[in-house]
Amino acid sequence: MSENFRSSETKFLDKTNRISFKYNGKKFFGYKGDTLASALLSNGIHLIGRSFKYHRPRGIMTCGSEEPNAIVQIGGNGSFTEPNVRATEQEIYEGLEASSQNCWPSVEFDVGGINNFISRFIPAGFYYKTFMWPKKFWYSLYEPAIRMSAGLGKSPTQPDPELYDHSHIHCDVLVVGGGISGIIAASLSADFID
Repeated sequence: MSENFRSSETKFLDKTNRISFKYNGKKFFGYKGDTLASALLSNGIHLIGRSFKYHRPRGIMTCGSEEPNAIVQIGGNGSFTEPNVRATEQEIYEGLEASSQNCWPSVEFDVGGINNFISRFIPAGFYYKTFMWPKKFWYSLYEPAIRMSAGLGKSPTQPDPELYDHSHIHCDVLVVGGGISGIIAASLSADFID
């Protein structure tokens, strides 16, 4: 990941350092140390996404990693994009681009919201038998429609241009655990290796 992408250096909000970012194509401002969630809330943005099945409106509920609703796509199209990022964990940086997920054409007006009005006719498991007949409609109609309305983020379409440090480390013996059994196993293994 790039250095700007996730930084834990800033612990507090620095109101002397103003940062611009884009959310759903619109430009907003926040401050160094803001998470995407806090910056959106301070700009009056409360509607962040839509629920998975019924596409009901969803906003920010928590302030940490347990956030169930504020899940966004970071980056634009192409190689540098990351789906399913919690807005409560993403620190803003200059040039950040984020967008809502699981909505079309926009988070404010989502065509999938019709599911909310017909929810009594689509109980859990209804689709297992509904989309089986006629078979010729599966590939041409049912599957494309289900894939468009389901899912959350979009995967990158190009290879990642970043270079990452990595190493392939091998060991002769690996002892997991530091209890009495682990200590005995490590001690016996050390005798055989020497």
